Amino acid sequence: MEKQSRRGLLKNAATAAAAVAGAAVFAPEARAQASVVSKKQAIPTPPAPAVPPTAAAPKLPPLFSGIVTFGNLVFLSGVGAHFPGTVEEHTKHVLDELERNLIAAGSSMEKVLKVNVYLSDITNFARMNSVYAGRFGDVPPARTTVAPAGIPGGDSLVEIDCIASI
Repeated sequence: MEKQSRRGLLKNAATAAAAVAGAAVFAPEARAQASVVSKKQAIPTPPAPAVPPTAAAPKLPPLFSGIVTFGNLVFLSGVGAHFPGTVEEHTKHVLDELERNLIAAGSSMEKVLKVNVYLSDITNFARMNSVYAGRFGDVPPARTTVAPAGIPGGDSLVEIDCIASI
């Protein structure tokens, strides 16, 4: 019985070694194909709805891309709501903007895998959730929600970023 176990083990080890050797032969070709498929690409953010004019800022080089794809993944930068309103209004606006950006990148809310929610005040958690619930389909994404000391821009009650598949 023990001899058969050893023989089976040796046979399986030889088969595994052959598979590894075969993979090594094709690895450079597979890596070349993967690099073509996995090229990082910035996607232009769709034009936002009209916003009241603000003081003109000096023209600077971009600091980030609003939408980046890599392979079959889409990364969306944080979207805030920079107008007076309630946390419910801000949450709806932010989720609508995320959805527009996902569609522009060839994805959808149902394909979102991970979400980060930033609240200006953690006491708004339940109110934000009342609008957030159900927006990502039957299987909601993984999520982290925090209330940092401040959200850039200062006037948004909620900011959300996400990662999705295409």
